[in-house]
Amino acid sequence: MANLKEIRGRISSISSTMQITRAMKMVSAAKLKKAQDAIVMLRPYSEKLQEIIQNVNSSSDPDQVSIYAQKREVKRVLFIAVTSNRGLAGAFNSNVVKELNIQFQKNAQYEVEVLTIGKKAYDAVRKTRSVYSNESAVFDNLNFEAVSNLTEAAMSSFKEGKFDEVYVIYNKFINAATQEVTTEQVLPILMAEVDPTEPQVETDYIFEPNRAEILDNLIPKSIKTQVFKAVLDSVASEHGARMTAMHKATDNAQELKNDLVIFYNKARQAAITNEILEIVSGAEALKNS
Repeated sequence: MANLKEIRGRISSISSTMQITRAMKMVSAAKLKKAQDAIVMLRPYSEKLQEIIQNVNSSSDPDQVSIYAQKREVKRVLFIAVTSNRGLAGAFNSNVVKELNIQFQKNAQYEVEVLTIGKKAYDAVRKTRSVYSNESAVFDNLNFEAVSNLTEAAMSSFKEGKFDEVYVIYNKFINAATQEVTTEQVLPILMAEVDPTEPQVETDYIFEPNRAEILDNLIPKSIKTQVFKAVLDSVASEHGARMTAMHKATDNAQELKNDLVIFYNKARQAAITNEILEIVSGAEALKNS
């Protein structure tokens, strides 16, 4: 049985841990609000922009389809894996790495490279896979321009034929307690799916100055916005996952501390009882002698 000093040491250690986890939870809760607002505002814009471009590309002359929408024989695939630079966020990072490994198996017949955004993804793949680029520093000053630059590099590689498909893997923010690992195709951009059984509604767009010039400007912007949305989704998910993980850690520490306090009180009472018995026994022995 552990002595009383050891039990007091454990109680003190758990109390210190609780202070840390409680503070981390409060920090993540404060950051979550700002990150949640950012993704909630960007998501409708990104989705609507993608929808317009898909519809316009689907109705365009096949010979005039943007190079970013042209499908070709798949030989090389690039995955953009978005994690965080820090841990202590439950299964937030490991779920992305797990999905990445699943995609490696599905695309085993192709040459696969990874562009990592976040140190956790980089550490997970750098020893076993070819890393196209590590962009973990993007979180130091996260903004559209920083994400746009790394997306531009991936787009140039696709345009030059270095990659035939580009995907992004990230945690999609649902709410503070729920994040959904998502794999989205970035390049080539997807065309709008047409269901032959459903009545078709023709979408009429007026292009000014012309269709080609507008698509040349909108398509790159849409691709960059899609990747930026994935990064913002991941940031909001990270804070939600860390807040939840630290909340559970604090609760577990409190439960363990309560159990140790009860154990300590019982052990102390037992020690006091033994001391009293020894004193009484000694007194009786002296009386009899």
